[in-house]
Amino acid sequence: MTFEDYIALAVFILLWAGFSWATDGTRGFKRISLTRLMNDHRGRWIRNSLNRDLKMIDTQIIAGLQAGTAFFASTTIFALGGCFALLGATEQAQMIFADMPYVFHGGRTAFELKVAGLTCLFGYSFFKFGWSYRLFNYCSILMGGIPMTADMIRDRHAAEVAAERAVRMNVLAAKHFNAGLRAIFLSIGYLGWFISPYAFVGLTIFVIFVLTRRQFFSEARAALLQEAAR
Repeated sequence: MTFEDYIALAVFILLWAGFSWATDGTRGFKRISLTRLMNDHRGRWIRNSLNRDLKMIDTQIIAGLQAGTAFFASTTIFALGGCFALLGATEQAQMIFADMPYVFHGGRTAFELKVAGLTCLFGYSFFKFGWSYRLFNYCSILMGGIPMTADMIRDRHAAEVAAERAVRMNVLAAKHFNAGLRAIFLSIGYLGWFISPYAFVGLTIFVIFVLTRRQFFSEARAALLQEAAR
């Protein structure tokens, strides 16, 4: 590990933390992020359920959210297995990297530390997806506790409290899901570290640029704003 490696790792962590802070749905920036807009729509969806007795629509939406979360959780398990397999094939991997041009060869220990860091990255993603899946499960239970329309008319305040509780749980589940997905995206930048610390920083900046564009300047965000303007 060289001084440049430590600097590149620090830049990676700072960019990750800064992007997470900027795109958090609670940040009141003048330019609203896509995550914050979708959180508003999550609240609109669950509050609309107060006006209908048929909850099958809401059940199907929750099931879809859980299925997507479970898919990424299982994907990170395979990625973790690949990392452990790579640790067992360190010598073969080093031989390949040694024959490649423009690749900084830092030795066996440095290589194993980098693989260990990648393992931690996927492990973090797995725990985020696993917790998100459980929170979506809790949200489905809270959705089931929302009163029917007739009961809502008799005690609207209690029904609104139950709906807001489900909204908060759903938004929290989405927050953990986004954190896990963000870590997977940033693992692409992390792979540049196996080439050189400069590639590490360059790829990380590129990934952050793409993610920032999607959050603040994408067509998906524009579509939500157009709908809100109507």
